[in-house]
Amino acid sequence: MRIRKKTVSLMLFVLAVLVMPRASLAHCQIPCGIYDDHARVMSMLEDVETVKKSVTEMMALVDKTDLQSKQQFVRWVNNKEMHAQKIIATISDYFLTQRVKPSQKDYAERLAKHHAVILLSMKAKQTADLNVVEQLGAAVQALEAYYPEHEHEH
Repeated sequence: MRIRKKTVSLMLFVLAVLVMPRASLAHCQIPCGIYDDHARVMSMLEDVETVKKSVTEMMALVDKTDLQSKQQFVRWVNNKEMHAQKIIATISDYFLTQRVKPSQKDYAERLAKHHAVILLSMKAKQTADLNVVEQLGAAVQALEAYYPEHEHEH
C-alpha cells in the first residue's frame, strides 16, 4: 500500500509540473550553440549556386528531343525546385522563427530582407530566369551582415 501511495504521489507531482504554467527561458527550438547562423547563410548561398547550375543545365537541354535529354531536363527542374524550397524552409523555419525578433531595433528592415529571400526563392521555383537567380543570390548575401561568422546572438 505504501508503494502505491508513493507512486500515485510521484505521478501527481510529475503531472503538476507538466501542467503548471511556468516562465520559459529558452528562445531557441533546441539548445543554443548547435547552429551556426553564418554557416546557414553560406548553405543558402550554395543552394543559390545549385539553382543557378540547374537553370543553366536546363537551358542547355531545352532544344534536345531525345528521351535521355528530356529525362535529364526533368531532373534539373526537380533539383532547382528542391534547392529553392530549401532556402524558403531555412528562412521561415529557422531565421524567422528564431533570429528575427520584434524586439530588434531594425526589425522591419530584417523582416523585409528575409521576406525578399522567400519571394525570390518562390520566383526561382516558378521560372527559369537567371536574372531572378542573381537577385536571389544578392538577397541572401544581404543577410550576411546580420549573421557574421562565429557569432550567436541570444
